[in-house]
Amino acid sequence: MDIQRIVLFAGLAIVSYMMVLAWNEDYNQPQTQPATEQASTGTQPASTDDMTLPGESTSGPDTSSEEFTTPEGDDQTLSASETSSVSASDQLITVRTDVYELKIDRVGGNLIESSLLQHDRSLDSEESLRLLTNTSKRTYIMESGLIGRDGIDSKRNGSAPVYNASASEYELQEGENTLTVDLTFTTDNNVEVTKQYLFSRDSYEIDVRYQINNQSDSVWQANMTGKIVRDQAPDPTAQNSLGIRAFLGMVVSSPEDPYEKFDFDDLSENPINQSVTNGWLAFLQHYFLAAWVPERDQPAQFQSTRRGPLYVMGFVYPATVVEPGQTSEVSAKAYVGPKIIERLESVAPNLDRTVDFGFLFFIALPLFIILDWFHGLVGNWGVAIILLTVLVKAVFFKLSATSYRSMARMRAVAPQLTRLKELYGDDRQRMSQEMMALYKREKINPLGGCLPILVQMPVFISLYWVLFESVQLRHAPFMLWIQDLSVMDPYFILPILMGASMMLQMSLNPTPPDPMQAKIMKLMPLIFTVFFLWFPAGLVLYWLVNNILSISQQWYITRKIEAEVAAKKS
Repeated sequence: MDIQRIVLFAGLAIVSYMMVLAWNEDYNQPQTQPATEQASTGTQPASTDDMTLPGESTSGPDTSSEEFTTPEGDDQTLSASETSSVSASDQLITVRTDVYELKIDRVGGNLIESSLLQHDRSLDSEESLRLLTNTSKRTYIMESGLIGRDGIDSKRNGSAPVYNASASEYELQEGENTLTVDLTFTTDNNVEVTKQYLFSRDSYEIDVRYQINNQSDSVWQANMTGKIVRDQAPDPTAQNSLGIRAFLGMVVSSPEDPYEKFDFDDLSENPINQSVTNGWLAFLQHYFLAAWVPERDQPAQFQSTRRGPLYVMGFVYPATVVEPGQTSEVSAKAYVGPKIIERLESVAPNLDRTVDFGFLFFIALPLFIILDWFHGLVGNWGVAIILLTVLVKAVFFKLSATSYRSMARMRAVAPQLTRLKELYGDDRQRMSQEMMALYKREKINPLGGCLPILVQMPVFISLYWVLFESVQLRHAPFMLWIQDLSVMDPYFILPILMGASMMLQMSLNPTPPDPMQAKIMKLMPLIFTVFFLWFPAGLVLYWLVNNILSISQQWYITRKIEAEVAAKKS
């Protein structure tokens, strides 16, 4: 019984350690500094990737770079393009909604900055979190364009298109549910292109549409492309927990493989080039993502390449052909925002899987749903965790009761075990036989005390992933000094209380007859206290409340069994 308990505690520590190793292998990305100094000086090296077309621009992030091949094999380009000159004061368009403040560059019409108004940059800052950005320290932008034979973003046209807009600032007004931003450009041969951004209230989805009005005398043909451009800058929203970092990299979803991850090394060594229908691609960081979702039933070529120090990942549609005098439209959907399951489910199939709850997702997801429901009732994530702990304890109440009864009986027969050790301490075989006979007479299951620990381990690990991955708990306060349940307790008060509760719980267990085992059991609370110092405060809160409930239940059962034993003796 005592050996089994020690093995189980050691097993919990080993499983937790293995979990750390597994997470490090999958998610702990090397925190290399971004190689943007060359970009900031306007001297990006040409790409050596086989998929990159010749003649790449060398002037900052190239908004007209035809890096992707079209399905028609149109991969010929003329000399390097030169970005059109636009005054800095007139180059950016500001868009404000209830969840966004965005910057659109008129050169190319790309999204180069996004501030998420409902998410602070840090716990101590009121500044909104900036997800997309284009600075000398970090580059992370969403590009879209028309490439191919007649594409206005193709390098053969010499320069990136400079769009016209009716205003430099757009804002979603009270009472309005949608906001449309139209950017217009007319080619030399009289083809009118309108690049349209459509925003909705309380939504992180962005519809990007190209409307082509061909007033020329010849057939117009081009391919829509959408790109995510990112350097290797560290994740600004990453939170360390036992050295674990969330996955930083690209995910591709297709009907054949709904969730395939690529870190920076993968993108460098094995560039992506695959045809996908009804899929999506996204770049993930802790709590947030940017994604392109092609039109339903529209074949798209998913590709990745390099633009000097920048990684480029995206899609290319088959050619859109517009006859003279005709109009056509082609579109895709972008998502730039938090990883919230119910929002992602409505954007595209399997996009909610970017909220990665690990291999125990079938336990973690119901835990999160219940936790979220409790939060809706009480409005406090800490209280919701306490209510979830009570519910989990209630579910396993009978199982725990059986275990505690077994330990209480073991505690009651402890004097008899000590006597057996004195009689047969030198004869291990006889000692074991007598112990088994005693257990049989007293109807004690020597493994009964192991069940609660075995049951709690998967719930504990699942809750860890829920707290680690759920953006709703980012900067979520509980009370007093706990202002962020997703990170460790800054003063280590919860871990110390947890260790004290564990020590009290140990005192209710039977003392092992072996002195060495007894010493190890006494050290367990200290070991686990140190181990829990770096766990998220919400997880330590769960374990503390669970210990308090277990102590109450175990104390009641122990006193009841001791009373029964005393009654038998009398």
